[in-house]
Amino acid sequence: MSDSYKIVGQSVRKKDVEDKVRGKSKFGADIKMPGMLHAKVLRSAYAHALIKNIDTGKAEAMPGVAAVITSKNMRGTNRFGIIVKDEPALAEEKVRCFGDAVAVVAAETEEIALAALKQIKVDYEELPAVFSMEEAMQEDAPKVHQKNILMTDKIRKGNAEEALKKCAVIISQTYTTQMLEHSYIEPEAGIAYLDGDVVVIKVATQNPHYDRKDVAANLALPQNQVRIIQVPTGGGFGGKLDISVQIHLALLAQKTGRPVRMVYDREESFRASSKRHPFIIEYTTGATKEGLIQAIKVKLICDTGAYASYGPATIKRALVHATGPYEVPHVSVESYCVYTNNPRAGAMRGFGVPQVAFAHESQMDELARQAGISPFEVRKKNALKIGAVTATGQELKGSVGLVETLDEVNTGLAQYLKERVGEGA
Repeated sequence: MSDSYKIVGQSVRKKDVEDKVRGKSKFGADIKMPGMLHAKVLRSAYAHALIKNIDTGKAEAMPGVAAVITSKNMRGTNRFGIIVKDEPALAEEKVRCFGDAVAVVAAETEEIALAALKQIKVDYEELPAVFSMEEAMQEDAPKVHQKNILMTDKIRKGNAEEALKKCAVIISQTYTTQMLEHSYIEPEAGIAYLDGDVVVIKVATQNPHYDRKDVAANLALPQNQVRIIQVPTGGGFGGKLDISVQIHLALLAQKTGRPVRMVYDREESFRASSKRHPFIIEYTTGATKEGLIQAIKVKLICDTGAYASYGPATIKRALVHATGPYEVPHVSVESYCVYTNNPRAGAMRGFGVPQVAFAHESQMDELARQAGISPFEVRKKNALKIGAVTATGQELKGSVGLVETLDEVNTGLAQYLKERVGEGA
């Protein structure tokens, strides 16, 4: 056996476990440097508004204020985004959601930085806003960007419309899922400083390589002059894949030449962080009277908020997984990822699959009820097995363990109930 296989099956001690247990780990909010400045962000109080003017004069004149930056001071692209570069680091002609960053301040203390924010005067012209997915898809809806439908996609297998006409059991329901906040223990935090001609950012992040690309583009620097150091991160769950403090810290460090630290409080984290995508799912299942699925027809709509973030990836995965772990001969799924003036929705554990799983598993429970069989039996009857073909045309030739898993769960549940009854529960 080669040395590379000796580790398989062995318990491996995590490198960071001792520091975390002993409270020695330095998280993003723990990092401080001599002579550092403190940064704060001025955020929009409007969901949708034109920016007519920004007056930073009084803030810049305050004792203790080292820098005030708006979009006019940007050297680079002023755009970032993990898939679509559609979000400004600092809002330019308009804001698109409550909490959009409009200006950043660096000062000698947090108190001075917060006071300076109150001295920045922004002249807004409020615009009609759109907050529902259905409304955003209408032709006459207020436009968040040039268009409100970011992307569409579909899957077709067989002929779902014709197959549904022949089904003995038809189940049609509309499911909705809500926006969710990650609410990680550690809010967004980091510090930036100059190391020669290199901008160094120590930050709570899940995406250091992507961070470097966006920061470099915003600062008009080559990537080899930007260094991102991922410090121990106090919770992420996908929420720290998006840019938070990185660009603002880098801009301020570049301008002042001093270390700059920023830590969101919980309210700002709620306002500025990405969320789980809300979905509307129109789901129709057609089956035989014995509960064997013949066809599904699904329409998926997800709200990506004011900016794309991981929206295209989220709706793509929901589309692919709309049939669940079941073999369906006839499939018709269409999907829409929609801009609204809601907070940006991004990565959260599951990437669209938890939302659609709620729908297809609810359908399975109702199918079991109408077919007069158990929820376990209806799932085993329709489960993907070796040799099955998925909705996207993939033939499963390897391990497919759903049936075995269901059997184990059923056996374990029966044993648990038996023991509980024996205990008099």
